[in-house]
Amino acid sequence: MNTRSTVLILMLLFLPMVSEAQCAMCRAVVESEADGKTAEAINNGIVYLMAIPYVLVAGVFYFVYRKMRR
Repeated sequence: MNTRSTVLILMLLFLPMVSEAQCAMCRAVVESEADGKTAEAINNGIVYLMAIPYVLVAGVFYFVYRKMRR
């Protein structure tokens, strides 16, 4: 096993822990806000991040469909 694959395996093992820590931090920020504007902003960000891949995939399928019909 070379050094590059060892580093890759270690990164894959430790990155989920980092992402879980970030989720806990976001949750703490949302819970500490009284007016709810931060929670709404975070929810809007999640929706935008979720929607972009769907729009891109739909665009690719549309262009493939158009090419196949000709």
